[in-house]
Amino acid sequence: MVCLSTGVFFRPKIVGVFVAIAISGFPYYIAASENVEFNTDVLDLNDRENIDLSQFSRRGYIMPGTYNMVVRLNKHELPEQQIMFYVPDDNAKESLACISPELTEQLGLKEDAKKKLQWRHEGKCLETGSLEGMEARGDLSTASLYLNVPQAYLEYSSEDWDPPSRWDNGIPGLLFDYNVNAQSQRQQRTGQKSHDLSGNGTAGANMGAWRLRADWQGRVNHQTGSNSQGLEKKLEWSRYYAYRALPALHSRLTLGEDYLDSGVFDSFRFTGVSLRSDDNMLPPNLRGYAPEVVGIAKSNAKVIISQQGRVLYETQVAAGPFRIQDINDAVSGQLDVRVEEQDGSVQEFRMDTASIPYLTRPGTVRYKLASGKPSDWQHRSRGSMFATGEFSWGVSNGWSLFGGAILGGDYNAMSVGIGRDLLQFGAISFDMIQSRARLANEGTLSGGSYRVNYSKSFEEYDSHITFAGYRFSEKDFMNMSEYLDARDYGQRVGGSKEVYTVRFNKQFRDLGLSSYLSYVHQTYWDRPTNDRYSLTISRYFDLASLRNLSLSLSAYRNSYNGVKDDGGYLSLSIPWGNSGSLGYNSSVSKGDNSHNLSYYDRVDENSNYQLSAGNSRSGSTVSGYLNHQADSAQLSGNVSYQEGQYTAVGLSAQGGMTLTAEGGALHRSGGMGGTRLLLDTGGVGGIPVRGYGSASKSNRFGKAVITEVNSYYRNKASIDLDKLADNAEATNSVVQATLTEGAIGFRQFDVISGEKAMAVIRLADGSTPPFGATVRNRRKQETGIINDGGSVYLSGIEAGEDMQVHWNGEAQCAVSLPDPLPENGFNNLLLPCLPLGKEAKRVE
Repeated sequence: MVCLSTGVFFRPKIVGVFVAIAISGFPYYIAASENVEFNTDVLDLNDRENIDLSQFSRRGYIMPGTYNMVVRLNKHELPEQQIMFYVPDDNAKESLACISPELTEQLGLKEDAKKKLQWRHEGKCLETGSLEGMEARGDLSTASLYLNVPQAYLEYSSEDWDPPSRWDNGIPGLLFDYNVNAQSQRQQRTGQKSHDLSGNGTAGANMGAWRLRADWQGRVNHQTGSNSQGLEKKLEWSRYYAYRALPALHSRLTLGEDYLDSGVFDSFRFTGVSLRSDDNMLPPNLRGYAPEVVGIAKSNAKVIISQQGRVLYETQVAAGPFRIQDINDAVSGQLDVRVEEQDGSVQEFRMDTASIPYLTRPGTVRYKLASGKPSDWQHRSRGSMFATGEFSWGVSNGWSLFGGAILGGDYNAMSVGIGRDLLQFGAISFDMIQSRARLANEGTLSGGSYRVNYSKSFEEYDSHITFAGYRFSEKDFMNMSEYLDARDYGQRVGGSKEVYTVRFNKQFRDLGLSSYLSYVHQTYWDRPTNDRYSLTISRYFDLASLRNLSLSLSAYRNSYNGVKDDGGYLSLSIPWGNSGSLGYNSSVSKGDNSHNLSYYDRVDENSNYQLSAGNSRSGSTVSGYLNHQADSAQLSGNVSYQEGQYTAVGLSAQGGMTLTAEGGALHRSGGMGGTRLLLDTGGVGGIPVRGYGSASKSNRFGKAVITEVNSYYRNKASIDLDKLADNAEATNSVVQATLTEGAIGFRQFDVISGEKAMAVIRLADGSTPPFGATVRNRRKQETGIINDGGSVYLSGIEAGEDMQVHWNGEAQCAVSLPDPLPENGFNNLLLPCLPLGKEAKRVE
């Protein structure tokens, strides 16, 4: 605050307001050079000669120096950076913002515009006039540099997406992400106990644009009682690899152990190198399709999603339907799903990660190249060298050609296909693959596989066919994985014949009803047919005085390796209180059915729980489920008891650790080894920060990590001002970053923390600093503006801290604050300001 002679207190920025009033509403004089001369008679000051209004004396003038500023390009905001203001040689009465070559690269100028650029100040600063219509203006009041650039000079950008010139590779650092699940069960009839600890995750290091990663998974199981298997332990480093983005090619380069990412061929594990177009580098509306897994848990259960033995996703879910949609969209091929119930029963089924029709924008070519040797879990090679390549070419507006080949000694395959955008009729693609394999005991086998994919939104009917596909494979057709198994084990197993896949959504808005259907039917040449049906219908409605009731019905049929399992789930949810709900559910499954009553509520923004009790053929059941979003991890726990059957307890933790030269923190984890943003709150702990969909607080070192970050997407993080403590202020509370995949971004907030008080500053000769002088702490943050008579309202006061007083464009003297601070307040504190380098005497 600033104390005026009237005795009324105002915040420091009010001084700028009074100066603005003096400019706009009181007498002043403007010379031809647009200098402003203030009529100081309008200011009620005791000493009108002792005034420093240099920073206000010239319209738009910013004193030469370096300032931290947010760059605002047209309507878009670029990350905060240091901007130098300098005096040009040809006009000593003005200052210009120096737009450095590094900042110019971030603007996203087109190539033809870059050729027109001219430079000044020894080639260090851009001549803004070299592009017609380009303007630059600094504003200290908002700590912003405003750049206006005609859109014709700029690459494509949108509200949430930046061109490659603005992508950030982040800073070097180490990371370790984990997902750990612990379960303990006791069978009441036999007394057998089982204790299980399992987990998976990723360790890694970032160096420039390179990401080094190692995936791990492990399990410890200990059983006691009759027929127990004793102690089993297993820890595997399943994959070592490195990758980096190649923005110029809109591609990703991967070295090491990988799984073939293909829109044409089935996936298999190999060791080598791959280069592929990365859809994630495209604007959000042009990105690809991510697989999803749906199912129904009969009780509190653990869901494990794996591919060829590698665990991709593991989590614990409450009883009822589940839908997992955050699997990486780079995953392709078949997924193995295992649902482990707490009563010991297991559901298993397999899902295809079918993709939408293969379409590419007109004039664009997407490609995927790879070469190496197939490998196994023991990091050993499984065959000859191979090379594979595929492409998709947007021939015209609506037509795409695609295809590819695998060349690998005894195994070769070739594919060709065509895609068509049918506009109001959806999108469709057709492709065929011809394989040729030579086996020691069967000779040469050759066969084809034919596939058609379709996707369509029926907006007029509120319907959407997410995917519909059919594939037929001849008996002698083999993909690479089938060939490798036949080569290693001497016989063919599991030759696919036909696959039908449908995923369909439908909204009945008049009835408030929505439905979701998933259907997979797969036949084989040498084993039983597999089927998977899943149907969910839900409705929100009002009943008398009750509002927003929810009714849901789910049913499934699963036939896997000759074992059939049918089931259904009915649930009703009734809002109760401010955030709670009462629920009833009934489930029917193979050999059992149950009825349950439950209560769900939120403890706070980060915690929720569910309690339930019910009855089934096996006996009465009681269970509880708790979720908590801690700053350092996502935690959940559950407990279940079934009369005469079992008692079970489960715990899970998902989180990570990120460590860099700028600091580090424990945090919740998004995708394993994925992109994250390290936030620095100026060394101040306990500052509430918020990212996309999540909130946490900075640790004792003033660091926090946000993991809900989308690669190649404009992400914002902010300080939650509503929850900010009274003794802290944030001069900039929003930052943003567009990060490449796997990057550790770094952004800083300007936070002032400490006590606040009125003080009077005196110079060594007894005079006072000039009106308008500023006080700054050791982090160069402005903590107050001096008023008449040396009075100043200081913020961010820390015991024993030294602060400098600035006027005439530089630091003139320093004050030292008391240590310790007075316990009963210290307004009207007298602070001597002595020349720099001399210890100031504290006066209380």
